[in-house]
Amino acid sequence: MDFDTLFNAQLDALKKEGNYRYFAELERKAGKFPRAGKYTDGEVRDVTVWCSNDYLGMGQNPKVVAAMCEAVQRTGTGSGGTRNISGTNHDHLLLERELADLHGKESALLFTSGYVSNWAALSTLGSRLENCVILSDSGNHASMIEGIRHSRATKVIWKHNDVHDLEMKLRSIPGDVPKIVAFESVYSMDGDIAPIREIVEVAERYGAMTYLDEVHAVGMYGPRGGGVSEELGVADRITLIEGTLGKAFGVVGGYITGSAALCDFIRSFASGFIFTTALPPAVAAAARTSIAHLKVSEMERAGQRRQVARLKAALDRAGIPHMKNDSHIVPVLIKDPVKTRMLADYLMREWDIYVQPINYPTVPKGTERLRFTPSPLHTDADIDHLVNALSVLWKQCAVSHAVA
Repeated sequence: MDFDTLFNAQLDALKKEGNYRYFAELERKAGKFPRAGKYTDGEVRDVTVWCSNDYLGMGQNPKVVAAMCEAVQRTGTGSGGTRNISGTNHDHLLLERELADLHGKESALLFTSGYVSNWAALSTLGSRLENCVILSDSGNHASMIEGIRHSRATKVIWKHNDVHDLEMKLRSIPGDVPKIVAFESVYSMDGDIAPIREIVEVAERYGAMTYLDEVHAVGMYGPRGGGVSEELGVADRITLIEGTLGKAFGVVGGYITGSAALCDFIRSFASGFIFTTALPPAVAAAARTSIAHLKVSEMERAGQRRQVARLKAALDRAGIPHMKNDSHIVPVLIKDPVKTRMLADYLMREWDIYVQPINYPTVPKGTERLRFTPSPLHTDADIDHLVNALSVLWKQCAVSHAVA
């Protein structure tokens, strides 16, 4: 059997419908974020990155870079294997203590990515708690969906951010059945924020565990960067808070926080923790430096909020519709995969602006978009340049008719 023919047939179908993913070859430049080098036919030119999840530019922060360099010189480049085999490095424990303190929890546990932490934690909880029912928000991330699916627990999907629908579904489940309400704080594609307090109150009323994914909020919200749950003062009422080190903290990795018993339970039973190589100690040292900095520094968050507000206002003045939300994410709907790809290519080619088109399956078909994430390091001139480019394209390509 010619497997390559089968593979190429499905790849060709993706390309025909406009959902094939092309990856730009970029090189981040230390100390120059949001600038990057774009490689094309052996040549490199500067572009401005407008879709990075390094929301605060902490991946370029001199203190974070220095911490990683120092730790490499001190410990070497790798961890040597799983924590089960090679032992837990001191830097891992220091970072877990920092994370537990960030969320006001007894304990924390590191994973290699936010995807893995969701997948491992939810699959372990759902499979090890007998007759468990997991109530999942319909807008949850793929990592949460995969974790729930792998657990083989009973799954109940509730309408996105609809507390009434959640309560109706909780009410239908017997009181003695273990229940987990799984949801996010900031939903990364639309940028909307969950009604966390109301969700927690309903979950408490029915004796359900709450599982909150704060990956797009940690570092960004709350007086110390503990996320939306910290900002609202409800973190102590949430059973498990999951987060990432790869977005606002500017490094890589994922984690969960909760009670000592909960974290030890996941540590002891989660294959996604037990059987994978641990994060390099240098990564842990850099992440701890970033978290500690953002616990006491408001400058990055204030600068980022200022530039988000400036971009949204400039888009409004230019008549370019964007999805309204209270978060740092600015989605501009195009509603067509081919046009979205075309606009992204044109912005790169003619304006030196890099933004990745967001197509299915990341978002539903018919909701394709360009997703902008202003940082405190994007200048006013960068924003003006972006809005000017979009204004020109809006007129040339008649995108406004497609959106309307």
